[in-house]
Amino acid sequence: MLSMLRPAGLWLFLVLGFVVLARRAHAQVDTTRQPVRNIQLEGVEVLPDALNSKNWLLLNKDIQLELDGAVRNLYNFKFDRAEKQFRSLRRRYPQHPMPYFLLGLSQWWKIVPSNVQTKLYDRPFFAYMDSAIAKAEPLYKADNQNYEACFFLSAAYGFAARLHAERSNWGKATIYSKEALNYLAKSQEANGLSPEFLFGQALMNYYAPWISENYKLLRPVLLFFPKGNKQLGLQQLRNVAANGFYTAPEAKFFLMKILYNDENDPAASLPVARSLVATYPDNAYFERFCALVCYNRGEYDECEKLSRDILDKLNRGLPGYEAVSGRYATFFLGWLHENRYDDLAKAQDYYQRCVVFAESTGETGPGFYVLANLHLARLAADRRDVATARRYFAVVEDKADRKSGEYREAREYLKQHKK
Repeated sequence: MLSMLRPAGLWLFLVLGFVVLARRAHAQVDTTRQPVRNIQLEGVEVLPDALNSKNWLLLNKDIQLELDGAVRNLYNFKFDRAEKQFRSLRRRYPQHPMPYFLLGLSQWWKIVPSNVQTKLYDRPFFAYMDSAIAKAEPLYKADNQNYEACFFLSAAYGFAARLHAERSNWGKATIYSKEALNYLAKSQEANGLSPEFLFGQALMNYYAPWISENYKLLRPVLLFFPKGNKQLGLQQLRNVAANGFYTAPEAKFFLMKILYNDENDPAASLPVARSLVATYPDNAYFERFCALVCYNRGEYDECEKLSRDILDKLNRGLPGYEAVSGRYATFFLGWLHENRYDDLAKAQDYYQRCVVFAESTGETGPGFYVLANLHLARLAADRRDVATARRYFAVVEDKADRKSGEYREAREYLKQHKK
């Protein structure tokens, strides 16, 4: 079964803390300062007493009502409309971190569809997240029970840490990750106030044991971090997805990916993916992920419809619809024309377009690129075009995982059909 080729996602500062430490040779930074707390996550949700939350925009229902359309526009990739409303909020609350964080989140979602490869939005993204941090820090210093400030500090540091790591800025990634974890530990005291505060804890609960299972060499480092509870994390994510406002789309985004990639449960992932596409039909990432799950679940009519819609939006130049999404859609349509419609000419055309999309983004490793070349090789072999088959099988042999069936098939064909 195909899977998403990168564990792309937000708020993975909880993973970064460990992965970055494993790659310390690339950074010279003092990690002895501000040690990460031994965070306990097993407790019940907390409802603090005697809090002065009067000026917390995060819990303000009028602000939520006002921003409902803006949040929908953000996740539906109508960035100009969303940012217009976020800037309006900034004019009214220039000293509050929320508008800066939301403007930064808008930049982040311009980066996500490229599998975080594009750097066009790095500068404004970091500027907005740093501004959110700068606005939240004095609020927290003035009141160490200002859990809203902790929320934005944890979130802004976490998002920035993720992108710093993607850009190999290991020193900043490490420092920002630690700050995110420290503020997360503080903000969890307010979990009972709103599902928004529960989101970070849910991810931490899930990914802490996930890291232990998937990064065995880092287990000694894990002694300094929370043990976590994967099932509790999933339960909390579902709670946030159902009841959150600002964090609900992010919770669904993670829930969709975790169920598919980590829990190996495409059947559970598909309803979440469908819900995201229904709510945000012009979000390229959600649409291609849903197409992927449909493909692997045998929901071929839906997969074809989504794939054609992706290519149509790509041709029309809609935001987020670029080569990465095109690579998904063309592979699925190639497979469908080969195996459902027996239209080998169209199948070949789609596979070739998939190869071009992959090469244009430099994603020429195992995955769609190798599979498209493999199918092109098989089609050529079936029509006894040995030279063409050899050319495509040579790519498969070069790029496929050495333990994979694709590699063995290519090697065997090349062995039997020497020049």
